[in-house]
Amino acid sequence: MSVIVLINTLKIFILASILFVWVVRYDNIIEEFKYYGLPDWLRDLVGILKISFAIMLFNSDKSIVFLGSGGIALLMMGALYTHLRVKNPVHKMLPSFALMVFSLLIFITNF
Repeated sequence: MSVIVLINTLKIFILASILFVWVVRYDNIIEEFKYYGLPDWLRDLVGILKISFAIMLFNSDKSIVFLGSGGIALLMMGALYTHLRVKNPVHKMLPSFALMVFSLLIFITNF
């Protein structure tokens, strides 16, 4: 498999994952943010940013892809910090970790 095919597959996976969690399972997101003690405005901002950054991954301008992948990576670092702060088990941190790694791969191969 070529690097281009791998990166494009990761982009599709990231967008699909984010849309699934933030659109299809939005009720779960509401509960998680309440559990973590985070405000509604932050939940909405994070959702808008994640979806926007994921869409940016498909732009032909490398600087937009750079911004999108970097933004997702930073948001996933924040998610991991939140999971650690509330002492979630490792299996709950794996999706955030995976999306962070995938975003960083896109980020570094975008140079």
